[in-house]
Amino acid sequence: MKRKVGVVCTLKQARTYVLQVGICGIFSDARVGMPNLWDVVDLPDRQPGQKGWGQKMLAIWRWKNELPAIYPEEIFYGKIPTGHAALMSMAYLRMEHYPKHHRPLNECSPLAQRIYERLRLDPLTTGSLREELNMAERPERNRFDRALQELQVTLNIARRNSLEDENDTWVLFSDQYLDVVRATPGI
Repeated sequence: MKRKVGVVCTLKQARTYVLQVGICGIFSDARVGMPNLWDVVDLPDRQPGQKGWGQKMLAIWRWKNELPAIYPEEIFYGKIPTGHAALMSMAYLRMEHYPKHHRPLNECSPLAQRIYERLRLDPLTTGSLREELNMAERPERNRFDRALQELQVTLNIARRNSLEDENDTWVLFSDQYLDVVRATPGI
């Protein structure tokens, strides 16, 4: 699946990379076994003594949000079955990922179904959802996080594509990607 690609230094080059490889992780993780942005971005890492993130980390962190917001007809951001974040082309999402990994809501845990039902009313940030469901403290917070990830992995919810959102804001997958849902036979 890995293909030889050029070095990535800009958002446009990151877009081209995602479209070329079809699916890629955000950060390097050999266990996932797929291409990732971290390995191809050629920007400086944090230098010794430097506070905060280096240019490379800042760029990748921004691009994971900007790519699907600026190019919503071309790029999707979501979680793969391992729970890792990934960017993928909409063609890959439609033809490969969604048909293989979407699961109906009724196959999800009761807590995941409860979160989904709340999101049917309107989009909410992770923090707002936790608070509203009284799950901001441990151990409930851990259960909430697992259920939220379950909904992402099963492609029942997605992060809203908006440059204006400062925090992850969740919407129903079908509200944002109805064309993908409709294009999948038997679902």
